[in-house]
Amino acid sequence: MKVLAAMSGGVDSAVAAARVVDAGHEVVGVHMALSRNRNQFREGSRGCCSIEDAGDARRAADVLGIPYYVWDLSEKFEETVVADFLSEYAAGRTPNPCVRCNEHIKFEALLDKATALGFDAVATGHYAQVITSTRADGTELRELHRSPNTAKDQSYVLAVMGPDRLQRAMFPLGAFETKDEVRAEAAARGLSVSTKPDSYDICFVADGDTQGFLRERLGAKTGDIVDSDGTVLGEHEGSYTYTVGQRKGLKLGRPAADGKPRYVLDIQPISNTVVVGPAEMLSVDRIVGDQSVWLADDVLAAHGVATPATASGAHAPAAPSDPAPSAWIDAEVQVRAHGEPVAARVRAVPDASGPTGAMEVELVGATLRGVAAGQSLVAYLGTRVLGQSTVVSSSRSRPAEPVGLATAEPARSA
Repeated sequence: MKVLAAMSGGVDSAVAAARVVDAGHEVVGVHMALSRNRNQFREGSRGCCSIEDAGDARRAADVLGIPYYVWDLSEKFEETVVADFLSEYAAGRTPNPCVRCNEHIKFEALLDKATALGFDAVATGHYAQVITSTRADGTELRELHRSPNTAKDQSYVLAVMGPDRLQRAMFPLGAFETKDEVRAEAAARGLSVSTKPDSYDICFVADGDTQGFLRERLGAKTGDIVDSDGTVLGEHEGSYTYTVGQRKGLKLGRPAADGKPRYVLDIQPISNTVVVGPAEMLSVDRIVGDQSVWLADDVLAAHGVATPATASGAHAPAAPSDPAPSAWIDAEVQVRAHGEPVAARVRAVPDASGPTGAMEVELVGATLRGVAAGQSLVAYLGTRVLGQSTVVSSSRSRPAEPVGLATAEPARSA
């Protein structure tokens, strides 16, 4: 096959490209320039796509003996990932930019451009597995699964890619159980990135000051911090700098009457108000998401969702066309990239607001704390990804002990 290897300049993508070369494919390396004003060097482990990163990717491609190009996708990145990040926070929601980057950049702009240029697949350094089997009708079934490296598993941020793009994706690091194994292989291959630090945090906020980035782009706007009864406790400089479940950085100056910590319960962007209260008010056991993406059409078909074949011959789940939801599916759900999965029942539900339908979730025997609108919710069947949805609302229907915080990292830590 002709494979385009996405090369970030890090150790994971370099080893992934090397493994595709070893498999006998015709490989071309490409580095995505996502920043309009790239730094010369990375700032430690923060940021990405610097000129230094592009140089590291080029050197890795030279060692592997493959052609190498830099593609400028900065305009697309700004228009989709960064713009979505800003608009979601401005609307009082909590986005995950890594999910949107995989959706709009790596498995839309990059993969679709690669397909137009005649490539059969795109290989990346993500930690996830694709397991292939054959259906009863002889067609291929590709399943997205967790990586055995649970500390690095990225199936959560990949779930949004959808079944069609999964057909053209390769994750050569899927079998690795530790990052040390990847680094050892890179060193054995003579790749200079074998000891390069991992990148983390939001790549386009290189200094890690998310609140400062939001204030610079959205502007400061003073508003009230109130308790659940509406009593004003303090003020803030922009409700968009908070996220549901946040505890640190409230700076209220006085404790609650019972002495317990306060958490952000709600963000009201129209009135620019942040509502705070006790931890127990964050617990939910029902979640609804929209813009659903399903990756296990065989499971959905068994629970009442039609799965017509696409023009390419691959099967793709269809949004329910009748008023009835699908049957409940016993699964687990996860609302953070490295959060703990929680037992739940999920089902596909018709949704007039979008073509892909909604997802309803009922947690089984527990609650989650601080589920925020805008977060990505991923449903799993064991290690297999069932589907993904963007959280619209959450609620509490019964008392239960929380199993852990579910919020994304707060926009600002204390």
